[in-house]
Amino acid sequence: MKFVDEATIRVEAGHGGPGHVSFRREKFIPFGGPDGGDGGHGGSVYAIADSGLNTLADFRFNRRYRAPDGENGKKANGSGAGGEDIEIPMPLGTIIRDADTDELLGEITPATPRLMLAKGGARGLGNARFKSSVNRAPRQSTPGYDGEARQLRLELAVMADVGLAGLPNAGKSTLLSAMSAARPKVADYPFTTLHPQPGVVAVDRLRNFVMVDIPGLIEGAADGSGLGHRFLKHLTRTRLLLHLVDLAPVDGDIEGQVHTIARELERYSPELASRPRWLVFSKADLMDAESAHELAAQTVDSLGWDRPWYVISAVQRSGLETLAFDVMQWLEDRQAEETAAQAVSTAADARDAEEAP
Repeated sequence: MKFVDEATIRVEAGHGGPGHVSFRREKFIPFGGPDGGDGGHGGSVYAIADSGLNTLADFRFNRRYRAPDGENGKKANGSGAGGEDIEIPMPLGTIIRDADTDELLGEITPATPRLMLAKGGARGLGNARFKSSVNRAPRQSTPGYDGEARQLRLELAVMADVGLAGLPNAGKSTLLSAMSAARPKVADYPFTTLHPQPGVVAVDRLRNFVMVDIPGLIEGAADGSGLGHRFLKHLTRTRLLLHLVDLAPVDGDIEGQVHTIARELERYSPELASRPRWLVFSKADLMDAESAHELAAQTVDSLGWDRPWYVISAVQRSGLETLAFDVMQWLEDRQAEETAAQAVSTAADARDAEEAP
């Protein structure tokens, strides 16, 4: 199936059913009084998470979703049936915005697997609701109210722990295929990756993380060169970036690769540029191990790099095990820190609630 990460759809909630005006008329029961029932509520439209989906391709064919209207009220105080809610399956990582106002409605994540997109209209009231001591035969009712209707813009940001960044042909796809069961296209020409490709890296039986590869960036991507910045949004959900650097570039400028990617990340999002980023020097198999490590060390010293860095060969699978274990440990440490911070925050909130007058 073709990978699609953007789509526009229209959602329309159902209208509420109008209330009914009627009077009870039965033999031997004079002055039966009003018995018009209420209408039914209109159906609402929800987005729900579907872990089996990883693209928005389905929305190329079905762009309009409408929930049923509520039924009219009935006589004998009969209420109309409410319109059934409809649920639209969406992949995890879908960002939903109002296309007209650019309002962020929400994101489909494991923490928020269900999100209301359009609320159904309220029901109308029947004339039985308006009976009183001074108005014993009301002939009034209220109509059902319109449901919400919205034009929505969907954007898919792949859910992953680790993102791969680098120039075209830096070896990102080769690394992903060597560390996971993913099989991205690998070739000796640039831009072999045309859409994000996630893969699960198993460190051991019960420990794994998700890594995503995106099309390579080039100088001027922010201005539309190459494939531009379109796919950088798939790195915004990652917690760690692995910046692949070719040890044997055609132009021989190893440091330039690092500066180019750093500039493009900054131009796209300062927050993304400040995310933890490790250098991974690839294609070490093109020279002997000692020369590869020495060249990488010289580059790190020249850059003044004070973060982790690695020298690997995805073809020979050297350095991959160390990289995978270090990444897994880093992710687990961050998760533990966040869990501890959340526990402290929860305890503080509970304490404040107890102390409140």
